[in-house]
Amino acid sequence: MRKLKATLKYFFAVLFIAAGSNHFFSTSFYLHIMPPYLPRPLLLVYLSGLAEIILGGLLLIPHFARAAAWGLVALLIAVFPANLHMAANPGLFPEYGETTLRARLPLQLLLIAWAYWHTRPTAPVKDGGESVVA
Repeated sequence: MRKLKATLKYFFAVLFIAAGSNHFFSTSFYLHIMPPYLPRPLLLVYLSGLAEIILGGLLLIPHFARAAAWGLVALLIAVFPANLHMAANPGLFPEYGETTLRARLPLQLLLIAWAYWHTRPTAPVKDGGESVVA
């Protein structure tokens, strides 16, 4: 389980670094999905992208990994309104099917759970190679 968690943490970090970088390459997409009631949408797009890049990178540094995972939990909760906005207003996003827009909601919850998993300490390995619950 230890190797699986480490591998998935690496994948999760790369996912966020790539997604955060995409905020700077596909800014118009993120502006389009920004709920209209939020102020300074361009600034929010850039800040959320930068946060994803930084937190994804920090997730790979053992000393900062737990704090970065908590940061990702908070960030994923903070951007959840964009997914709700899309699901509640499918007419504004005709390029995506209504099912796809609704499927993003549980996917976001899965990502939150995945980030939370990385806030938990990994069980130490006993001499016999078995993990023990910490």
